[in-house]
Parts: sequence; C-alpha cells; structure tokens
Amino acid sequence: MSGTSEGTGPAGVAVPGNVRPSVTERHIAGAAEQRDHWAAFNAAHLAMAVVDNEGHVLTANAALATLLGTEPVTLREQFAADLVDLSSDRRTWHAYREVLRGRRSRFRCTRRLKHPDGHALWAEVTVAPVPDSRNVLLSIADISDRRELQARLRHLQMHDAVTRLPNRTLFFERLSAALESSAYDHGSTGRIGLCYLDLDGFKAVNDTLGHRVGDRLLAAVAARLTECADSDGYTRSGGHLVARLGGDEFAILVEDSTGTEQLADLARCVLAALQQPFDLAGQRLSVSASIGVVERSVSGTTATGLMQAADTTLYWAKADGKARWTLFDPERNAHRMTRQALSSTLRPAVERGEFTLEYQPLVGMADGVTRGVEALVRWNHPQFGTLAPNRFIGIAEEDGSIIQLGRWVLRTACRQARQWQQEHPEAPPLFVSVNVAVRQVWDSDLVTDVAGILAETGLAPHLLQLELTESAVMGSAGRPLQALQALSDMGVQIAIDDFGTGYSNLAYLSRLPVSVLKLDGSFVRGFQDEAHPNPADETIVEALVQLAHRLGLTVTAECVETAGQASRLRRIGCDTGQGWLYSRAVTPERIAELIGAAALSV
Repeated sequence: MSGTSEGTGPAGVAVPGNVRPSVTERHIAGAAEQRDHWAAFNAAHLAMAVVDNEGHVLTANAALATLLGTEPVTLREQFAADLVDLSSDRRTWHAYREVLRGRRSRFRCTRRLKHPDGHALWAEVTVAPVPDSRNVLLSIADISDRRELQARLRHLQMHDAVTRLPNRTLFFERLSAALESSAYDHGSTGRIGLCYLDLDGFKAVNDTLGHRVGDRLLAAVAARLTECADSDGYTRSGGHLVARLGGDEFAILVEDSTGTEQLADLARCVLAALQQPFDLAGQRLSVSASIGVVERSVSGTTATGLMQAADTTLYWAKADGKARWTLFDPERNAHRMTRQALSSTLRPAVERGEFTLEYQPLVGMADGVTRGVEALVRWNHPQFGTLAPNRFIGIAEEDGSIIQLGRWVLRTACRQARQWQQEHPEAPPLFVSVNVAVRQVWDSDLVTDVAGILAETGLAPHLLQLELTESAVMGSAGRPLQALQALSDMGVQIAIDDFGTGYSNLAYLSRLPVSVLKLDGSFVRGFQDEAHPNPADETIVEALVQLAHRLGLTVTAECVETAGQASRLRRIGCDTGQGWLYSRAVTPERIAELIGAAALSV
C-alpha cells in the first residue's frame, strides 16, 4: 500500500493528494485565518487600534477601550491622535503623519494620559504600517509602573542620602534649566540669586563626636535651611531649591529673584537659624556658617560663572572672620582676578624683560646736592600698563619669584650706578639704594649674590645700600643677622626703611650692622602744617635723629614735599631727604642730567 493517498476525480480519474486547493477552499482557509487574527487582536492584553491613512480609528480592541475607560465601539471613527495626545507637540505630530502617509516605517513616543476616572498613566505609543494595507496599527503599552520605578531610582540618584536634599547633580541640572528658561520667559524677573554656604568648624564636630553625630547635624541644618527657603516665598517653579553640594557645603537657589535685598534677607535668616543651638541625641551643639551671596541678571550668566562668583564670595566671608554673609563685589573680584593674573605671569615677565627701574634722588639736606638714588622697580605689563611696586612685590614675596626679581633689580641698579660713574668721572659717584625683601635673606644666598654682582659690574661696595624694613631687621637672629653682618663687613651700607612704624628695640639697634635710618613718611607729614606746627612731632623726630647720630648712623627723611618741611628737618639735623620736593622717580637718563647739581627740581 502506497504512502501517498489518492482520491477519485471527475470521470474516475485518480487525483494525487497534494494538488492545489480550489479557490473556494483558499477563500475558506483565508477567512478562518482572518477570524483567528481578529480574535487574537481582540483578546490581546496590549491595547491596539487599526487606523486608516486619514487618522481615523477603524477598529479598537477591548484592551484599548479598558485603558481609556470606554467601550471599543465608541472609539470607531475617532481621531487616534486625539485619543493619545499625538498633536500636542509639532515633532511628534509630524512623525505620526509621516507614518500615515507611508513615508516612515514606524515611530514611538511616550505620553501621559488621563483616565476618565481621574488617575493618570504613562503610555508608550507605537505606530507602524499594517503589511499589504494602507492602514496602520496603533499600539499602547501602559508603562506607569516602569516610570514610577525610574522616578524612584532617579530620586535616589539625585538626592543626598544624609539630608534628603537635592544633591550636586540635581542642583546643577536645575540651575542650568533656570538660566535657560528665564532668559526667554517674559513672565520672569530675568534675575537669579544664590546663597552658597558652608559650616564653620564642621570638621571638628566629626573629629571629636564622630561621623554619626556629624550626619545628624547636617540633617538638622538641612531642615533649618529648608524652613528659611520656604518662608522666603515661592517662585513660578515652586520654592527655592535647597541642595547639599557635598561635605558641609549647601546652596539655596533663588529663581526669579527680586534683587540683592531678597538674597540679603535670606542670608540673614539662615545665619539666625543656624545660630540657635542644636539638640542631637543628648548632644547640644552650636554652629555658625559663612555665606557667599550672588545676585545678578540671567542675561550673560552661565552656571560656571555664577558658581565661581559664589565660591569667591564664600572665601571672602571666611577671610573676613566667618559667621557672616558677604555679597559679591565686582570691583573686589576684579582686583582678585588681576592679582591672580599677575601672579601667574610674574616669573615669565622677568625673562621677557617687562620690568624697568626708575630712580629717586636722595639729597643732602644741608647743601641740596644729590648723594645717591633709590632704585624703584616698575612692571610694564602688556595688559594692565605700568604697575608700581605695591601692586606686585607682595605677590612676588608670596610665590617666591622675589628671589629672581630681586637679583635682576640688584644687578640692573648696580650696573646703572657704575655706568653713571664712568660717564661722569668728574662728579662724586652716586650710591644706589636697593630694597631687599625678607625672603631674599632667608631663601637665597644674598651675600653671594651681592658679592658676585658687585664683581660683575665693577661697583664699589660702599656705593651700594640695601634697604630692609624695620620689622625685618629688628629682632633678627641666626641667618638674617649673619647675612647683614657679612654684607656690612664687605662694605655695603645697610639701611632700615620705614623706621618708627614697627616694634623698635632701640637697645638692640646698637648691635645691628646698620648704617642708615630712613624715617617713615608719617613723621614727615606731621611737618606739613607750617602755620600750626605740632611741637610733639618735632620733638619725636629730633630725638630719633640725635639717637641715630650718637650711634654713628645717618638719617634720611622720606616724603619731603615742601620747602617748609625741608627747612625744619634740616634744622633738626636730618642728613638726607627724599621726596617730591626734590624729584619724583625718573628714568636713568634724567638722573644723568641731574648729577652734580647742587639742588634738584623736576
């Protein structure tokens, strides 16, 4: 028996069993398959609808009707876009229309839908063409649970575990959004404010009481900051954002601020709230905070710029004594930025030859003849112009570049003094006085530097005078005193600058290798009122001059500006004078013209 079944066809002709079905049979089979498809469509848990190319619903399954809180029959002929809010934004509406027109294979979006009973749900909407048809299939998946889980995970990711406040990431996200939206929203004030604070001495709490108590304190601080922010009012986006940026640093972001007074009031509230003692599980703690306050227009402001200003202002609050708030000051910041710029370019500036020396005459009080000059350094800065020493010497001392700069000044001044001497052999040689910083004595071999430069330039040691401040010389011991003594033994003159302003140990003065006292200008200024002279000023100066002379020292008066001052100082016995009466600091060429003159006047 064969394995192939056979049947009997017309006229008794045998027909094989695998012949093609008839048209009727195929129609019946197709109809059955279509019924199965529609049954599956209606029974599916996924909400679906068939939509024609005009966007009308042809049929919807029970899952979609349930999702929307209605019956399937009520959905027919409705616009699918209205059911799932596809026309609310231009980009989504365009993509949906492209699928309907057969120009795009599919698209997917997420929509927040509202059920007729009032509850909201999140839905993922997919639109794709139906094969061999001009219709499209709209499917909707309820992803509310997934969105809720994502929201919980995001909340954990964006909030601090200790204080439950927004963390640094969320703070900057909100800050960036505020700067972008306020710049284009005509309903806003167009301004933004920030209180940036940290706790004073918080590390001591952690170190002495432990991190558990420290965390409790941070949580309590967060609660008080939130109370202050809530009491200050609300913006269009809700209350002010209070965030923990890390460690003991917090920030309060004020969107649509009304001005600096609003931020100042908020800062005062925070200080007052934190000054109240904290009771933490039997521990009673008192803390304070330093607050940097910034308030400005949104226009032209970046998140980075705002935070830099806030950080700078917080530093000012700390430097000014802590437990206070400080408002950002553009002028003070400009000075800080200038100082930072000078610090970063000071060392290369010496190598680039941006420094020059000017010289101010030191004149004999008795005869008006120039005895010497003081070398004063100037920085010809390419950005800030000509800078006087008080703009950069302090910076040079802090970063150590004073060593390199000091050597250059010393070498240049000695070389110039020697050049004047060679160009004017008929005139008595001028000595040159050079200021020396304390750090040059401590951090470099000043004695070796001076000896080498004198040998290199050919200047006699007695024609070099080194000036050190009174505070640097008085009480010197160890290496500074040894260096001064070695320089004096070499023949170099040592002068105490600004004498009378420090803690003068007059008994110690006699043991120092000093040859000159330069009286501080504050003494000389007391001589300006020639109509009503103060006898006490003259008595003090006269006593200092007499003391110096008895110790074998000469006296130079600084800041001599009038003939009356010069006359009184001459009568008292000052040896030399320096000031605008004689000359301002001038170029080397001008000094060359004045050499040998009995009196100088510029």
